[in-house]
Amino acid sequence: MRHGGRFARHRIAIGAASAAASALSAATAWGEETYGYAAPGQIGFQPPVTDLARYLQWFHNDILVPVTVVISLFVLALLIYVVWRFRESANPTPSRTTHNAVLEVAWTILPVIVLLFIAVPSFRLLTMQLTLPPPEVTVKVTASQWHWNYAYPKDEGDFSFDSFMKDQGDLKPESGDIRLLAVDNEAVVPINKVVRLQITATDVIHSFVVQSFGVRVDAVPGRLNETWFKADREGVYYGQCSKICGKDHAFMPIAFRVVSQEKYDAWLADAKKKFAAAPNAIRVAASAVEATRQ
Repeated sequence: MRHGGRFARHRIAIGAASAAASALSAATAWGEETYGYAAPGQIGFQPPVTDLARYLQWFHNDILVPVTVVISLFVLALLIYVVWRFRESANPTPSRTTHNAVLEVAWTILPVIVLLFIAVPSFRLLTMQLTLPPPEVTVKVTASQWHWNYAYPKDEGDFSFDSFMKDQGDLKPESGDIRLLAVDNEAVVPINKVVRLQITATDVIHSFVVQSFGVRVDAVPGRLNETWFKADREGVYYGQCSKICGKDHAFMPIAFRVVSQEKYDAWLADAKKKFAAAPNAIRVAASAVEATRQ
């Protein structure tokens, strides 16, 4: 019994220490903004780096969440009132009332007012997402099971490359590699430039999502969808496919590196040499399909 009590006290002490350490690390994560990916213990959206993402998060945090909370509390108060006011002990003889014109008008008009209140910023957000400004850089993004291909047009170098998730053994934490997010080839774009993304897929429906940019677009075979972003902070920003696209759905991350114009020009010069003549999986697959048709 003595040993059992001692071990129990040790387990409790260890558990308390672990809980305190977890709380401390979570508090540290909440106190520091981590750009480009979600930090352990983080609650809420990733810090935005585009005006579109900032407006999207404002709409969610300052409009949708308060409206949802107010409506939920109002309905809860109504339920509590009904349970108390119309309980059996206080109403031995049930009311036969079937209609109340004032209530019926109120519960029709009030939801309409709430929806109109939400609709104004909602339509503005949709307009920002769907109205593409004149692009300064264009990147075609093609999704496949289970990786991404990035193609730069002729005025940007006329090359493309595949981007695969790095294996566990290839990760270099000292270089900032993050498990399940780091890739072998990052897409690179310049800071403070309007980047147009043309997004499609070769096999099944995928979904292109980079939360820090406020971008989410489906990649559909046979269809070219477009979106855009203008990042105003340098760094690496990660995303993931958010459609269940097969067994390796969780292992096709997105990585965009935002750099200065000078670094972007230097990267373009190197990328032209590295990727211009290199075959990629998209071209190989297309060639194979074409060969089977002949």
